[in-house]
Amino acid sequence: MNDADVSKQIQQMVRFIRQEAEEKANEILVSAEEEFNIEKLQLVEADKKKIRQEYERKAKQVEVRKKIEYSMQLNASRIKVLQAQDDVVNAMKDSAGKELLRASDDKNAYKNLLKGLIVQSLLRLKEPSVLLRCREVDLRVVESVLNEAKQEYAEQAKVHAPKITVDNRVYLPPPPGSVESHGPTCSGGVVLASQDGKIVCENTLDARLDVVFRQKLPEIRKCLYGKVSA
Repeated sequence: MNDADVSKQIQQMVRFIRQEAEEKANEILVSAEEEFNIEKLQLVEADKKKIRQEYERKAKQVEVRKKIEYSMQLNASRIKVLQAQDDVVNAMKDSAGKELLRASDDKNAYKNLLKGLIVQSLLRLKEPSVLLRCREVDLRVVESVLNEAKQEYAEQAKVHAPKITVDNRVYLPPPPGSVESHGPTCSGGVVLASQDGKIVCENTLDARLDVVFRQKLPEIRKCLYGKVSA
């Protein structure tokens, strides 16, 4: 083999090596590009997922705030409605309280009313000796019906007539609108207590109004506003 043949073989080998190198380089380049595209896609998807999660988180926060604001507004509205209803009911009670002041206008009717309240109180206390308090303006009327009240109680309870001591040192508050009625007031009636003061029967017109009003309040609300769900 001469030098020309050797040189030709060397050139062929160089071309083969170069071709192999180029093909290998192309494979590496293609593989690297594929890996780059895959990684880029994964990063993009990861960023998209983060963005979606952040959007969902903020959307939930907005929804929660909306629900809280709606609940607060609803509660405020309910409070206003309840307050308005209470105002109407209290106005009715005030009106009824003013009507009580007319109870003493009819002297005979009020006299019988006081006697009935005294008898009722005695039946509740069932004490042989009691202390009675009334308004100062009612003192004479109360004293005038005491004997009748005691006898009526004794007949109903089938006991001896009790001893009733009228407290003329401490009176119930005066009627509303009187000159001295700057503090508590009383529309009429009596308060009876056992001698030791442990048992008290408050049978004033104001106390009776409070009791009746509490008992009838659900019925009053139903008449005014209809059936309201709890």
